[in-house]
Order: sequence, then C-alpha cells, then structure tokens
Amino acid sequence: MIKHFTKSALLLGCVGLLLSSCSKPMRSQKTGVVYNNKYNGGYTRFRQTHPAPGPGLIAIEGGTFVLGGSAEQDVTYDYNNTRRRVTIGSFYMDETEVSNQDWLDYLHYISITYTGDRELYYNAVPDTLVWRRPLSYNEPYVDNYLRHPAFQDYPVVGVTWEQVQEYCTFRTNQINENILRETGRLASWKDVAATGKGSDQPYDTDIYLNNQYNGKDGKNAMKNLSPNAKPGANGKATRSVRMEDGILKPAYRLPTEAEWEYAALGLAGNTEFENIEDGKIYPWNGMGVRSPKRRTRGMIMANFKRGEGDNMGVGGSLNDKADITAPVRSYEPNDFGLYNMAGNVNEWTNDTYRQMTFEDVEDFNPFRGNEYTNKRLADPEKGIYAKDKYGRTIKDPAKSNKKLPWNEFIAQQQGGQSSAVVAPPAAAGTTTAAIAGKPFKADQRGFADSVDNSLYGVTTLVNDHSKVYKGGSWNDRAMWLNPATRRYMDQGEASAEVGFRCAMSMVGAPEINPNGKSHFSVKKPKNYSPKK
Repeated sequence: MIKHFTKSALLLGCVGLLLSSCSKPMRSQKTGVVYNNKYNGGYTRFRQTHPAPGPGLIAIEGGTFVLGGSAEQDVTYDYNNTRRRVTIGSFYMDETEVSNQDWLDYLHYISITYTGDRELYYNAVPDTLVWRRPLSYNEPYVDNYLRHPAFQDYPVVGVTWEQVQEYCTFRTNQINENILRETGRLASWKDVAATGKGSDQPYDTDIYLNNQYNGKDGKNAMKNLSPNAKPGANGKATRSVRMEDGILKPAYRLPTEAEWEYAALGLAGNTEFENIEDGKIYPWNGMGVRSPKRRTRGMIMANFKRGEGDNMGVGGSLNDKADITAPVRSYEPNDFGLYNMAGNVNEWTNDTYRQMTFEDVEDFNPFRGNEYTNKRLADPEKGIYAKDKYGRTIKDPAKSNKKLPWNEFIAQQQGGQSSAVVAPPAAAGTTTAAIAGKPFKADQRGFADSVDNSLYGVTTLVNDHSKVYKGGSWNDRAMWLNPATRRYMDQGEASAEVGFRCAMSMVGAPEINPNGKSHFSVKKPKNYSPKK
C-alpha cells in the first residue's frame, strides 16, 4: 500500500508536467486556455492524482463509528466518554510509535543544522530522568534507554506534548527537503556536501513555498513558463515547487483523539457491506487479552502489567516478553496494520482535555483544541513572511475567523486594529466573530468569554494545557488498553509511560481501495478544442 515517496514524486513530475507533446493539450474547462504554455501566461497544471503517504505512514480509510463505544463500563467513574456517533475523514497514521532512533535522527539534525545552539538541542532532548522512582533502581534506563543501540527500536519516552509539536515540524521539513533534493528540484545532497553551498538558511516548507528559500536549483528544477521569467545562473528560467504541483507532502501532526480511537479499533477488518459483524473491546477481536490462534494460543497480545508486581511473568516463561517497553514492531498489528495501539506506551493526541468533549464536539472530524494562527508578514505589501532565529515562519494567533478585506488585512499586519475584529455582541453559544485584540478561539462559549484559571488547583486540574493521551502502557492494567479510555497530562510534563506516533491528513478522495467495489464512475472532463 505504501509507495516510496521519491517514486511518487518522480511519477508526478513525469506524468503531469509539460504535456505540449500530446496531441490534445490540457485546457481550462471554463475558458479553453491551454495549460503549460509559455506564450499565454505559463500556468503549469499537473494531472490530478492521489498522492502516496509519507514514509512510515499507513493509510486509514475513514468512516462512521461510535466514539467511546468500545468501553463497556466507566471503570474510573469519570463520565468522560459518553458514546457519540461521529465520522472520521480518511488520514494517514504512523505504522509504529516513534522510536529512540527516530528521535536521535532529530537530535542529529539539530546538531548539524544549528551548530553551537545548545539551548535548542537541550530543549529537544527527552527527559531521561522520568525513569527514576524514589524506591526503585532504574538508573540503567536513565543512562542507556535513549542512546544505547540495544534500545534503538524501542519507543521514545520522556517527551512532552510541546516537544512532539517541534518534532512534527522537523519531520515535515525534512521529508519535503529530501523529496526536492532526491528528485533534483534542489541541489542533491551529494552536490551540497561537495560544494558546501546548499543554502545559508535551514529549509522550511512555508518559507520555501513563499519563494523565500535561496537554495541552489537541481538538475530537474521546475521550468518557469511565465513570459516574464528571467534565466537564472544555469541559463534556464526556473521556479520553486508549488503546492499545486502535488509534489510536497502535507504536514505531519499528532492524531486527534477521535482519529486515534478510530484507528486503534480497526473495525474495517470486521466490516462487510457496511455491516459490522462484531465489535471490539481491544484493537484485536475477542473478549480477552490472550491469543486464540493455534500457533500463538495463550500468548499475551500486548505489553501491559498483568497484576500487582507482575510486569512480564515468570522467569523461563515470560508472558509478554517485556519488562518495560518493547520494540515498536512487537506483537500483532491490528486490522489497519498498526502496531501497539494497545500497551507498550500511552500515546499523546492533539486534543485538549475536557470531561464533556464527546458531547460538545462536531460529529465530523471531532477535535477540541483549535488554536488558529496566521503567518506573520515582515512586509505585508510584498507578502514576505517574518522568520524567527531558526529560519521558520512566525505564527501569531488569528484574531478573526474570516478573510479580511485587503485594507483591513494590511492594517492588522502592521499592528493596527482591524475594524473587522471588533464585532457587536453575539448571542450566547455563537462564535461568529472575534473579540477586539483577542485571538479567535472556536471553544469560546459566547462573546467576551475568557479562560478562567482562578479555580485551577482548587477545584480542578484541567486547563487549556491539559492534553489527552490514550492506549495504555507497559505499566498499566488491562482496562487502559481499551481505545475509548482517556486520560490527560499537562503538555509540559513527560513520563516513562507516554510516547507518540504521527499522523498526516489525506488529500483527495477518501476511498483507499476502490477496486472491486460498486461505485459510480467519475467522468473525466471533455478536453475543449476551439473550432477552426
């Protein structure tokens, strides 16, 4: 199912770029103007395609399911997972948890890209002290778990929700830069190493897409067909890859809580013609935690704590084969092909925790925690993004939930108060406009509502920094292996029992495998040809 991303990028380039050699060139369906022609404006259009996922990802076909439905009882009496039918759009998700080796790749990137920046490197290092327990000897894990080769395929732990956000940004930039270099849109890695002149700035996808990246073009650089294009150093007019080209990947991110639960259950394996033959309590079929298959009968299906003082069973016959965490490809994958969606480590999700979330959220792609942002412009008139000291775009909280008129947009970017931000009082429960000078938040309960932190630590430990994690860990009992269970932790805290995996939004048609299924065909548009 997964194709190598460089092959998909090459296929996009070969199939879609210039079709002037075809007998019937592509034309606009509404104006008849020919695409990919340097004499009439030079707009380059690629053929529509369904892009392959990035490396490490599995395609998850979305659909409807009952959020919280796999929990037979509220064992913690928190009343925080009321059953609700929702729909999840198709998306991609990591086949495994992010491992220690994956995180070491990230640390290596920082060390060679931001040489001498000890603060950035220090902030990215996981907290290995999470292994310490006051009356337990775990110092070997403190010293070895992250960096020793024996643990390189084990899930990374000790990472905060905030650190994970930074990792997702790194991963997005690294894969897109690699696509551009391996397909020749930018100078190859070899050429950069040989000359030492790749770019004087770290690669950032937003900066690149805004034509602010000064990296050297590669041998297969995109041809600029604009009539105003000027030849570059190689004598050819080239341009940056655009989002419209379909070559770059969407951003990596944490899965939402609903996406995580849907992917963990893997009900697609129990479904035929929209009929779910049997529900699930765990990511596998059956009521228990042991394998019913003849070859593996009686073996524990996940890495968890069977009982008080029993983390792995009896010497000579270990039950789950793991005292702490286990390698990320241990045990059987679920019906989506995902490993360790129960046990091993709990996993961060993107959601902010609230007890009543399941009753509040939308029924399509439910999510709580939207913090809308706008890219800051250093020069609004020219559309130049402002960059931080690491060469990345600076993002400010959005103060409006709609596109502003040009003059209001410029005024806001220049620090003035946009009149569109000032709104008349709205009815309770509506979010039609933002408050003057205050970031727009979708979770506002009414006009002029503000977050009240006065009760934090008095009657509640929940605030906007409380993030949901799910799945159960090597040190949890079996009840936490149920995908509907939910817990939370402050986004700045870390644990030896919490790791993560990434997700990516799917663009285009949601159906993963249309072959052999009944469907109405999508007719291709007729290629307009003017009468002579």
